[in-house]
Amino acid sequence: MTEQYSARTETVRAALAAAGHPDTVRLVPDGAKTAAEAAAALGCEVGAIANSLVFLADGAPLLVLSSGRHRVDTDGLAERLGYGAITRAKPDDVAAATGQVIGGVSPVGHPRPVVTVIDESLAGYPDLYAAAGTHDTIFRTDFAALVALTGARIVTTSAS
Repeated sequence: MTEQYSARTETVRAALAAAGHPDTVRLVPDGAKTAAEAAAALGCEVGAIANSLVFLADGAPLLVLSSGRHRVDTDGLAERLGYGAITRAKPDDVAAATGQVIGGVSPVGHPRPVVTVIDESLAGYPDLYAAAGTHDTIFRTDFAALVALTGARIVTTSAS
């Protein structure tokens, strides 16, 4: 039986296909709005969940791909990236930048490119899982593929 996905997830699937990434999108029947919920549903370590978090860096969208086991240190990240301030984006800002909603933001499939950084700690996991446009879909990937898919700059996003 073929899964039926939302338009947002189909956009993510199309972006993955256009990049030559295998179609690893799958449905998480009970949903997974948090890294802990996703890890429990997938039977993996919470650190292997690549959270896609939208911030505003000096007012412009910044997508931070962070390990589910870390909290983003916005002050330290701003200093490392040369921004005056990085603040959490409001739901409307997230939707405008990504075409997706909080709890289901994917690293790909946005209406236009978003400046993206990825936490170096994600390289420690052979398989990574990221949202696929909704809170109940994910896709499997790896660090090198995620960097290639997003053009992300590799940084430390958590406190040292």
